[in-house]
Amino acid sequence: MTDKVILPVGVRLSTDIEYRPNRPAPYRALVRWFDPVSKRRISLSEGKHDEDQARQWPQTIIEAAEAGLSPSLATMKLADYGEANMSLALRGLELKTHDPYLSGWRQRVVPALGHLPVRMITNGAVDRTVQNWIADEHSRSTVKNTIAVLVRVMEQAVRDGLIKVNPARVTGWQKLYKQAEDELLDPRALALPDWETLVRPAEALVAASHDRYRGWEEVVLFAACTAAQIGEVSGCRVGDIDTTRWIWTVRRQTTPAPGGLTDKGTKGKRARKVPIIEEIRPLVAQRLLSAGPEPDARLFTGPRGGRISTAVLRDATHWDTVVTKLGYEHLRRHDLRHTGLTWFADAGVQVHVLRRIAGHGSLTTTQRYLNPRELHQTGQKPQVAWSQRHTAGLRSLYELAF
Repeated sequence: MTDKVILPVGVRLSTDIEYRPNRPAPYRALVRWFDPVSKRRISLSEGKHDEDQARQWPQTIIEAAEAGLSPSLATMKLADYGEANMSLALRGLELKTHDPYLSGWRQRVVPALGHLPVRMITNGAVDRTVQNWIADEHSRSTVKNTIAVLVRVMEQAVRDGLIKVNPARVTGWQKLYKQAEDELLDPRALALPDWETLVRPAEALVAASHDRYRGWEEVVLFAACTAAQIGEVSGCRVGDIDTTRWIWTVRRQTTPAPGGLTDKGTKGKRARKVPIIEEIRPLVAQRLLSAGPEPDARLFTGPRGGRISTAVLRDATHWDTVVTKLGYEHLRRHDLRHTGLTWFADAGVQVHVLRRIAGHGSLTTTQRYLNPRELHQTGQKPQVAWSQRHTAGLRSLYELAF
């Protein structure tokens, strides 16, 4: 309906929200007005998943009407707007530049931001998206080309009067990329030193969360002890856990997608096996009991039973504030994975096995987690984060898994 209706300029609009249970989008946002010519009452409506979205939508229509924009343009998703205006956005570029720009648009911009209306894309949303591209280890040129096409599409939206300022003109991403490169060269430097140091922030995150949800501590401990990403922890199902051999088969991960979070295959598109050490077996057993016998039930969820992601964990636990107060300013969610792989290496896991646990495509990446050369030169022994009595057990677990 929004594609066919054009609001008369200067007309007074009224808004309302209706709650309709048992519907996929239960909150119905409405905008009504009287046509100045026919005197008939006309309305626009759209279903939303939550009340905040339902309140935002009428405001978008009102602001668009004041600017003389049609509802269809005011509510257009970024993916649709880019498809309709890509030729304008890319005008003036050499043809050889089109392919990398369009690839960045299809493979990165649309999955990350395409579901959002153009007018709702903020500087913060773009900043976080760019950080995710860097964290996913895309090359510098790939990130540059992806940002460039997004900037051009949003610049066209400025020309159309859809937005006033281009939110895609981010600064400082090159510095973030350099930091990510440095971390990849020495991931051991980001690892927590021992079990007690891991438990301390995990408990503090629970204390800072709403209703002190214990699930956040379980997610942190499980991620560190399995060297997994938060998205992979979220994607873990009951049927993925073998309690006979205590092996987790990592098959999927939760990632942002149009319409919200979704599950897809692991980054390498291959399942991998990860041993579950003795320290977290009681935790896993309790989660299995709570999740029930259904093989597809999620082992870890948010307090309301929903999917979790690194952003959800960060926001729900006030991560940045908590870890800074504890003196771990550098600690990010992905550093839990660095911690686990470093601990595995120090426990004596062979590099070819460690590579399969990590799911690395290159052996060179895995070798960065091995004991640094300085330890051998000084004669120091590496610190094993898990108790010594479990080191032999770790090796036997790996033999069972591979």
